[in-house]
Amino acid sequence: MKHLPYILPALLLGACGADIQPEEPATPREIHERVLVMDSHLDTPANFSKPDFDILADNPSRIGQVQVDLPKMERGGLDGGFWVIFTPQGPLDEASYEAAKQAAFTRSDDILAMVEAHPDAFELAYTADDAERIVAEGKRIVFQSIENSYPLGTDLTVLEDFYERGVRLVGPVHFRDNQFADSATDLSATDLGGLTPLGEELVREANRLGMMVDGSHAADSAVEDIMEISTTPIVLSHSGVKALYDHPRNIPDDLLRRVAENGGVIQMNALGSYIENLEPPADRTTALEELAASYEGRSPFDLTDEERKQYMARRGEIDSAYPMPLSSFEVFMEQMLYALEIVGPEHVGMGADWDGGGGVAGMEDVSLLPKVTERLLEEGYTEADLENIWGGNLLRIMRQAEAAKAQ
Repeated sequence: MKHLPYILPALLLGACGADIQPEEPATPREIHERVLVMDSHLDTPANFSKPDFDILADNPSRIGQVQVDLPKMERGGLDGGFWVIFTPQGPLDEASYEAAKQAAFTRSDDILAMVEAHPDAFELAYTADDAERIVAEGKRIVFQSIENSYPLGTDLTVLEDFYERGVRLVGPVHFRDNQFADSATDLSATDLGGLTPLGEELVREANRLGMMVDGSHAADSAVEDIMEISTTPIVLSHSGVKALYDHPRNIPDDLLRRVAENGGVIQMNALGSYIENLEPPADRTTALEELAASYEGRSPFDLTDEERKQYMARRGEIDSAYPMPLSSFEVFMEQMLYALEIVGPEHVGMGADWDGGGGVAGMEDVSLLPKVTERLLEEGYTEADLENIWGGNLLRIMRQAEAAKAQ
């Protein structure tokens, strides 16, 4: 008779089974809303100082430029992520370092001011636990990240100042080699051999503070050096896979596997020219050639502040008049699915480069993120997998960085 307590409920259930309806499976949208959804590379702070941009308004979408605001985040189920402090690369001298540092602090000030102005909608996050609490309270997560450590100059104590402001992810380099590392896209410069000695110290200082280190934009040799030195796994905050499109910004399979073996994560980029070969319109090519000639072929990074402002204004006019063709949602998903096949859902996430050039036809802004969840479910990935992909992997590495600091 010792099994009677289990038999009776079963008999009772059987007697009234006709009245019990099977539970309906969750829809893709319900699953998307249940998981914590983050993006690791939001260039949106570049818009905060623009008079025609309002983070609370449903701003007209523009591919690569205006793709993130509160209404779009709400429609797309985006809980927040890493809001970028980006500084263009400039000359390697003390005066330029100082100007870049002030520009970076100003961008951070913009982020802090946005959060302070809208405390019911956004909150600064400093830890992984903060992120989960903020979402539970119905607000959006605001971590800060540094894209290009050029503004630090040669004084790594400045990194702690940014840490105190909430920076939790730091990338050494951008389009050009700098005082810290080789860039993936600076193919004409002298090979620095990956990280410079100062770059090695930058990684150690990030570890000491409890920051994650970002290998996007770094040359493969620099990514290898970061993994060799860092006590915590690397984040590739907005990268793609080279096997599908051979671009210097993308990562080869063997290195991607090493990133995963090291516990790291690749956050998938959606900038069209990094994920497929897109031919520019002839008028665009002509206009860009004329623009370059007007500055005697000098890189915009080598111009004075005023010249660069004029250059970028003209470049914006060209982009509007002769836009690049778009890549597609399907091409983006091919990149993501390939990375998932190579390293699995514990090492893949989303870093689409919103407001920094990212966006594809069919996923023009963050309101369309549920399409990714729907496609991944169709491909057989589970809700647990999606929890990892959308935010769990980043928070795991953040907790490792927090623990390493405590040691």
